[in-house]
Amino acid sequence: MVVAMRSFHARRDLLLENLVLRQQLVALKGRRPLVRLTVTDKWFWVMLRRLWPGWRQALMLVRPETVVRWHRAGFRRYWKRLSRHQRAAGRRGVGKELRQLIFRMVAENPTWGAPRIHEELKMLGLDISERTVLRWMRKAPRDPEPAKRWIAFLNNHREAIAAMDFFTVPTLSFGVLYCFFVIAHDRRRVLHCNA
Repeated sequence: MVVAMRSFHARRDLLLENLVLRQQLVALKGRRPLVRLTVTDKWFWVMLRRLWPGWRQALMLVRPETVVRWHRAGFRRYWKRLSRHQRAAGRRGVGKELRQLIFRMVAENPTWGAPRIHEELKMLGLDISERTVLRWMRKAPRDPEPAKRWIAFLNNHREAIAAMDFFTVPTLSFGVLYCFFVIAHDRRRVLHCNA
């Protein structure tokens, strides 16, 4: 049995050596004056290094260290590609429909805070944190209607509106002047000024 196994290994080694020598002859054929190995040739040697322990004796074209370098480069490329195509880490993003629902709840219920909206979403079966709800509440579009009403009010009543300010001014002699200033909104005319 042991003799049969040794003869089988010797026969396998002989066949692999023949295959390796033929591959090197093919690589040499038609590539003069400079021998350039293709990616397929390199791949062949890397795989042979992993499968056959006697690969060094049959190698004639390149040094064994070169094959080891190819193997390491392939290994680096493999892990680089694997890590590049991996899914992004962290919490999954909030979908557009969920954002629109939060915005709608904020618009329709202005007295509700983040805890109440979070509880309502939880009752609907949506898994989202209260902090995320708060973040999207801050980004909710505001109703432009109150701003329009305020601008309309200012435009309609600017003749009757006055602005006033009370401020201090330091002097060169290190004294302080207290100033009172009133201005009309319609023509920006000074109604009262006192120091």
